[in-house]
Amino acid sequence: MALNSYSALRASIADWLNRDDLTSVIPDFISLAEAQIERRVPTQRMVVRTNLTISSQFTNLPSDFLSAKSLVLTSTSPVRPLEFVTEDEMDAKRVVFQAVGKPAYFTIIGTTVEVVPTPDTSYTAELTYFQTFAKLSDSNTTNWLLERHPDVYLYGSLLQAAPYLRDDERVGMWTALYGQAIEDMIVQNDRASLSQGRAVMKVKPTRVIP
Repeated sequence: MALNSYSALRASIADWLNRDDLTSVIPDFISLAEAQIERRVPTQRMVVRTNLTISSQFTNLPSDFLSAKSLVLTSTSPVRPLEFVTEDEMDAKRVVFQAVGKPAYFTIIGTTVEVVPTPDTSYTAELTYFQTFAKLSDSNTTNWLLERHPDVYLYGSLLQAAPYLRDDERVGMWTALYGQAIEDMIVQNDRASLSQGRAVMKVKPTRVIP
């Protein structure tokens, strides 16, 4: 069976588990796998750019925001990259930069990006970030991850089934297959990044604990 749709993935998971009574919970296995994949393996396919209007200390992030790569003021000449700092570092920056001015630092606070100094006018900025990927559902039957890495979806979902099924002797096999699929995806991502002439930071897959 070709793993080219949400329904095909659900059917394949049921086949691999050799169970026909899990129809109601297999979507949960898939959702849990998606959450784990998204946290652990951001790839170049998840990197996007968008323009933000920075006119106050806090600006709302895009709804599909996962993590930031860079924030650059593009309405200044020359353009001005902002330096990322941690929340604790930002507390110290606020003490130093109490007057309004051209933003120089940014951090992420919940669903907002905070800049310091507080802008003295309205600036246009380009945010480069990792976005969440479109999750599978009956109405969204496929996405780039399923099309390019169906093994990651399948083995990740099977691993998520393990706590529900309990004491499944196949956990070791699924763990190995999932780990290899994740490693292959990382290698492919690294090659794609290098082909674009950029150095990349390699991400080692986290050991999977069912």
